[in-house]
Amino acid sequence: MLAKTKEKIKPYKNDIFIVLVIILVALISFGLGRLSKIRENKMPVTIENLSANMINSQENIPQDNQNIKNNQVQINSSQGMLIGSKNGTKYHFPWCSGAQRIKEENKIWFSNKEEAEKAGYTQAANCKGL
Repeated sequence: MLAKTKEKIKPYKNDIFIVLVIILVALISFGLGRLSKIRENKMPVTIENLSANMINSQENIPQDNQNIKNNQVQINSSQGMLIGSKNGTKYHFPWCSGAQRIKEENKIWFSNKEEAEKAGYTQAANCKGL
């Protein structure tokens, strides 16, 4: 029985091979096309002097989803880019939830990480980006 089947397929052997090659090439082309489309939509990541941009910026800084509707935080270049509390030991970015809970009269502003650490403060674990 197997021999009869082989005999029937033998004349079409080349045609079956060509059809399988065409299907395989089509599938590979489709997959590569999808990959190139995914790559095309990605924006390259660039970081340019982050601390200077944050200090000099007067634009509103996006906050986490809960606080974005309430009020926007602005960084004033005369204040600095990190906040600590007179009563605490952690420093935060101004848009972090921990920094927003500090009363204005208790805020201590630092221009950089080294200055905050010299004053005895450590980075807050819940503030993204530190």
